[in-house]
Amino acid sequence: MALSAQEALIYIMVVTASSDEGISPKELNVIRSLISRSPVFEGFDTALLETVANRAVDETNAHGLDGVLDHAITDLPTKLHDTAYALAVEVAVVDVQLPQEELRLLEMVRDRLDVERLVTAAIEASARARMRRA
Repeated sequence: MALSAQEALIYIMVVTASSDEGISPKELNVIRSLISRSPVFEGFDTALLETVANRAVDETNAHGLDGVLDHAITDLPTKLHDTAYALAVEVAVVDVQLPQEELRLLEMVRDRLDVERLVTAAIEASARARMRRA
């Protein structure tokens, strides 16, 4: 089943959040926040979030992380690849500590997306700066 661009982005965020034992309440809240404030989700019916997220989890259970990422990225327009990586990073850094599983997943996402290495480095540096504590 083909995904809309918005669904593909949600799949990527959900897979990122669930890569380290499940989706934490903080991660779920950041996904909701990103959907409500990001222009790329304009017009998305937020009532569908739970359904789309559950499909992403079900597909992960059936086909693994690689299968879900391949599906989502195949259905994602190239112009949104940097957006997808930025959203994945935002979800990953919400817990401040990045477990090895999330770092590996971000690497998997980065490797599959057609985004220049300097762009991904800038996205990562920006997220680190926003999450830094005094």
